[in-house]
Amino acid sequence: MVRFMHFTARRNTLPLYSGRGRKRKYGDLVRPLPRTHNGKTLAATAPDERMAWQEKGREVRAEIWRGLILNKIVPDKENQTFDVYAIYDPKFATPWLLATPIKLDAATVKAIYTDRWPVEQIPLAAKQMVGAHRQFVHADESIQRLPELALLAGSILSFLAATVPAVPTGFWDRKPKRTPGRLRRTLIGKPFPKDYQFPRQLRKKNSATAHLPKGYAAWRIKTTLSTPTDSYIAT
Repeated sequence: MVRFMHFTARRNTLPLYSGRGRKRKYGDLVRPLPRTHNGKTLAATAPDERMAWQEKGREVRAEIWRGLILNKIVPDKENQTFDVYAIYDPKFATPWLLATPIKLDAATVKAIYTDRWPVEQIPLAAKQMVGAHRQFVHADESIQRLPELALLAGSILSFLAATVPAVPTGFWDRKPKRTPGRLRRTLIGKPFPKDYQFPRQLRKKNSATAHLPKGYAAWRIKTTLSTPTDSYIAT
């Protein structure tokens, strides 16, 4: 999904040589949406296709550009191309710009990306809000258990954020929304609840210690390592 309104791409074919000057290295520039630069308006590139359909009593239209590549890629038949869809919905003031390598109908592309939001909500809350994206594990059991705990925490955080009244972050926040990030910031400033008494040891860790010295041998190694050598003793 393209999030920037000034997004540009290029054609995967070189323009015809005019016979003068240096030959072009990149394809023609494609600008799906107009933008203003230094007081001048840069016009949008004419779309390759236009489509319109009815959705819940309103007309939604789309402008499509086919077979595009990124700006710094030299045109080649082996390149992976993508299509760009500019979807105009009367419910929103600005168009929705989508880029995808899948060639589908514009209405289908919009429906697919709309269905992605509820699917990505729980991993987003777990990774970015709870901090699961910073955790690294290597054991087979931990590799399986960490995503499970992350999804569980993301589900709980999303459910609580949707049901608990939204708390403003400051006087400037006049219309707070019920989001996991806002709830997390609210919980950070609260003390940990002490209503439930946790056991002193949650789970015994079965660590391998058979190879380590024990008793007097372990104490002797500890005192030997902690005793300074002759070179550090002041004369």
